[in-house]
Amino acid sequence: MAALKYAGLEDTDSEEELPPGWEERTTKDGWVYYANHLEEKTQWEHPKSGKRKRVAGDLPYGWEQETDENGQVYFVDHINKRTTYLDPRLAFTVEDNPVKPTTRQKYDGNSTAMEILQGRDLSGKVVIITGANSGIGFETAKSLALHGACVILACRSLARGSDAVQRILGEWHKAKVEAMTLDLASLQSVQHFAEAFKSKNLPLHILICNAAVFGAPWSLTEDGLESTFQVNHLGHFYLVQLLEDVLCQSSPARVVVVSSESHRFTEIKDSSGKLDFSLLSPSKKEYWAMLAYNRSKLCNILFSNELNRRLSPHGVTSNSVHPGNMIYSSIHRNWWVYTLLFTLARPFTKSM
Repeated sequence: MAALKYAGLEDTDSEEELPPGWEERTTKDGWVYYANHLEEKTQWEHPKSGKRKRVAGDLPYGWEQETDENGQVYFVDHINKRTTYLDPRLAFTVEDNPVKPTTRQKYDGNSTAMEILQGRDLSGKVVIITGANSGIGFETAKSLALHGACVILACRSLARGSDAVQRILGEWHKAKVEAMTLDLASLQSVQHFAEAFKSKNLPLHILICNAAVFGAPWSLTEDGLESTFQVNHLGHFYLVQLLEDVLCQSSPARVVVVSSESHRFTEIKDSSGKLDFSLLSPSKKEYWAMLAYNRSKLCNILFSNELNRRLSPHGVTSNSVHPGNMIYSSIHRNWWVYTLLFTLARPFTKSM
């Protein structure tokens, strides 16, 4: 009891009633947290019951959620012309107190991006995602934007990028999202994108190198390089170099390179064990689409590892990530055989 008295918790009769000096608040995505004004700290667990909660249902008719200049959520009652920091749905909370898993079990193949970001407030963070108009890129952009980040969708097609922006705004009209043109098959386009971004005088906290082509027929880019190699790796390599100074100035920052387990099924060395750079951008005669993709993914990982070694002392980390085996997306569109394989595998894979 002495400990309860010291903490100020013995003054209330109800387990759900907050002690003096405490306030109940909600995040943008509806999770309840508790502010202790006496000690100026916050926590997810109720100070008495230790339970975690989230609000249930939509806001009542006439109410709208806003965010103030400090990033704190408040609510506008348009019918009665008033504002409050108290979520009107707090009377209808549901308990969320699952058994705490181990670190290895925390997320699995059924986890969604929204679950990963649960309770995160990314207000003030600036993110660039390549290939963000569809698939993994779009879901990542949407999830980050719905948690307050300013997200730039770097897309080859500005029209498709703008359509993706509208879909995100349809879910939250105050999301900070913008589409910009970036064609990784053109090093000049990469340079123009970097210059256009820098002209905005924004920080850059997260750069996600997501765009990729898979199973594409052999072709050369305007820079004279094999397309899969340039789009999947070299274009991103150049983009990171051009934005490296902004990342360092914005630290802590991070680069995320979307790779694949396919990187294991390749080789970029000749018979004597030396790197054979001609294998990275092969001629049409020596080209095999799957192998080209695998090699580009290996380059992604090698680049990410070296980038982390060089930039982590400056507050910029770099990680490569495998998004999941045979994940069903439009990346298979270049050849009907891959479309058939993806279709057959769809019931056993994770959706976007």
